[in-house]
Amino acid sequence: MIELKSPDQIECMRVTGQFLGRLLAELGDLAAVGVDLMDLEHHARRRIKERGAESCYWDYSPSFGRGPFRNVVCLSVNDAVLHGLPHSYKLRDGDLLSMDMAVSIDGWVADSAYSVIVGTPAEEDLRLIQATEAALEAAIKVARPGNRLGDVSAAIGAVASDYGYPVNLEFGGHGLGRTMHEDPHIPNDGRPGRGFKLRPGLTIAIEPWFARTTNKIVYDPDGWTIRSADGSRTAHSEHTVAITENGPLVLTGRPQRDEGLEGRRESSATER
Repeated sequence: MIELKSPDQIECMRVTGQFLGRLLAELGDLAAVGVDLMDLEHHARRRIKERGAESCYWDYSPSFGRGPFRNVVCLSVNDAVLHGLPHSYKLRDGDLLSMDMAVSIDGWVADSAYSVIVGTPAEEDLRLIQATEAALEAAIKVARPGNRLGDVSAAIGAVASDYGYPVNLEFGGHGLGRTMHEDPHIPNDGRPGRGFKLRPGLTIAIEPWFARTTNKIVYDPDGWTIRSADGSRTAHSEHTVAITENGPLVLTGRPQRDEGLEGRRESSATER
C-alpha cells in the first residue's frame, strides 16, 4: 500500500532527514586511516541518543538477514556494498567506505547512504562513486508529478550504462515514511513511462549502487554483508526524496565537507 504524505508530514520527515544528513557527513569526516569501524558505529549511536532519535536498523530482522541487526549504521568496505555489518576493522589508506543509515524522529523516517574514500583515492574509485552520485541526481530530476517510477529507474540505468557499470536489480530504492520500507520498490534500472504514476506526497528513497565489473552479489557468513561476486569495488549513494507540486524535494541533503565536524554539530543542535 502506498501512503501519500501531507506537506506537514513531509516537513516532519525533513527534520529527520536534516539530522541524518549531518550525521552521515560527520561519519565521513571521521573516516580516516587507522579509525576502527566500531568507532564510527559508536559515534552514530551516541548522536542518535543525544537527538532523541531511534535507529531503524537496531533489531531489524528481514528475511535475508541472520538474526537481528544490532547496529545503527551499515558500514561496507571496498567490495562490500550493502548491509555491511560493523565489526572491528581499522580503515586503510585507499579504502572505499559506504555508509547507510535510517533513523526515525517523532515517528517519521529518513534513509540515506554516502560513499567516501579513506586517505589516498584511486581514480577508478572516484569514478565509481561519481557514477552513483550522477545516477542519484539524474533520478531525482525526473521524480516529478506526472512521471512514473519507470522514469526514475531508467534514469539510474542510463547513467550506469554511460559509465559502463552493470546493474543489479535485487536491491534498490523503496517508499518510506512511518516505517523504513514501504511500497513501492524502485529498481535501479527500468523502462521509462512504466509503473506507478508519481503524485505529490509520495516519499521515496532512491539508492543507486554499482559494482565495477559485475551485477552478481554474494553474502558474507555473517548473513548480512553483501559483496560483489567477483571482488570488484562498489559504491552506494542514497537520498530520501519527497514528490511535491513544485518538483522533487531532497530531505536528506548533507552539508559540505569543508564546514567541519564541530560546525555540523552546532547546526544540528539548532534544529532540535
